[in-house]
Amino acid sequence: MPTPLDPIQQIPDRWHELGEFIREQRNSARLSLRKLSEAAGISNPYLSQIERGLRKPSAEILQQIAKALRISAETLYVRAGILEERDADDDLEGDVLRDRFLTEDQKQMLIQVYRAFRHENEGRAVTAAVTENRSEGEEQAAG
Repeated sequence: MPTPLDPIQQIPDRWHELGEFIREQRNSARLSLRKLSEAAGISNPYLSQIERGLRKPSAEILQQIAKALRISAETLYVRAGILEERDADDDLEGDVLRDRFLTEDQKQMLIQVYRAFRHENEGRAVTAAVTENRSEGEEQAAG
């Protein structure tokens, strides 16, 4: 008999919860099931089954749904168990995508600039961490 924490037993709950979340996001965006299915490029019956937790959508389908809802695909990936959740402070891209006062082009431009700065600074963060660790090691050796 499976225990309550058995991952196999949790799968149907995960899909049901994902479907509920998608439905909530659709309702918040004031989209009908038909409008969302058209915007996401998937069939109306398939989207309905996803919302009811009867289907396990692929990462590609989740990405299409997220784009149509103008939310982060990462949000759906986490809810589907494809990705692990990151700290809430680390979801700037999701915040930008959810901002209702920006156009889609503005959102994409902000995200591109943000990613470029992050990429540019990744090397600096690694160098700073190595330098800091060296300094600590030298202080301990001298002390």
